[in-house]
Amino acid sequence: MESILSSVKKMIGIREEETHFDPDIIMHINSVFMILDQLGQGPANGFAITGSNETWEDYFGENTANEAIKTYIGQKIKMIFDPPTNSALLDALKGCINEFEWRLSINNKGG
Repeated sequence: MESILSSVKKMIGIREEETHFDPDIIMHINSVFMILDQLGQGPANGFAITGSNETWEDYFGENTANEAIKTYIGQKIKMIFDPPTNSALLDALKGCINEFEWRLSINNKGG
């Protein structure tokens, strides 16, 4: 079972042992979970993490059909926490995030 916090930290280039930024990253992850809920993704009652104990299985349950959510969360956190300074990279990241949001919105849990 893979920890959501640990895998997001890995995606944004922070070692799992480094815990100084955990409160900030957790806050941002939970903000992205709220966005995903509004896009029609995730558990019916929403989802939030409090630390490294929550796993992707906790979020997805038995429905792992939308693994793209992991990438989307990593990209959103990167954009919030440590955005690229190069404008071309920033535009590319924004484009990927926008595409994921569009795809997730048409593939929502409501049908």
